[in-house]
Amino acid sequence: MTNSQERLQKVIAQSGITSRRKAEKLIEDGKVKVNGKTVTTLGTKVTFDDKIEVEGIPLEKEEPVYYLLYKPRGVISSVKDDKERKVVTDYLPEVKQRIFPIGRLDYDTSGLLLLTNDGEFANLLMHPRYEMDKVYVAKIKGIPDKDVLKKMKKGVVSEGEKLKVAHAKILSTDNKKNTTILQLILHEGKNRHIRRMMEVLNLPVEKLKREQYGFLTLNGLNAGESRELTPHEVKKLRSMAEKSVK
Repeated sequence: MTNSQERLQKVIAQSGITSRRKAEKLIEDGKVKVNGKTVTTLGTKVTFDDKIEVEGIPLEKEEPVYYLLYKPRGVISSVKDDKERKVVTDYLPEVKQRIFPIGRLDYDTSGLLLLTNDGEFANLLMHPRYEMDKVYVAKIKGIPDKDVLKKMKKGVVSEGEKLKVAHAKILSTDNKKNTTILQLILHEGKNRHIRRMMEVLNLPVEKLKREQYGFLTLNGLNAGESRELTPHEVKKLRSMAEKSVK
């Protein structure tokens, strides 16, 4: 946001401190001030130069930024780690804004990860009703038959959770090494989703990579490299998500 006007609740949500719905509640409850005056009207327009306070704390406004990172294996999907392991933001040292990952990829999983400082955008993409195709390629121990592929799509239970994929396809097999390369498409993404599902099916994952997130791919990037999303890509992602969660 430059000096153009945006709705107050949107600006609060973009700061990452809360969702837009909670921001609206804070405004209605009289807990938001603009330039020292309490504002209770939803839809009030503000500019980047306006001083906003939420529950007495000044809002640190930043220009929203959006990045696509090719996350390497052995990296934490976080902004800091108490064990001092590498985190995803270490790969974007030139970014001055306080960005954070949208969702996560496991420590041993590589691939496409989005980062932003726009809390509202992140909440939209992570909404449970937003069924974004997330395409993974997995190298597994063992060679599944058609029945096992059907089980992946039907779902298995692990730790009380049902884990399934929207699509499962064998890309190649190695009979000598007893390994398979699978393409898997997820709509949801529970903790260690694919690895836990494969453990139940006795097909342990040796390597896992997220190659695609909706229409976004890793084309042109090597592990550890990143690029800024184009305004068109951001607009398209936002539009797709908003249609899904209405």
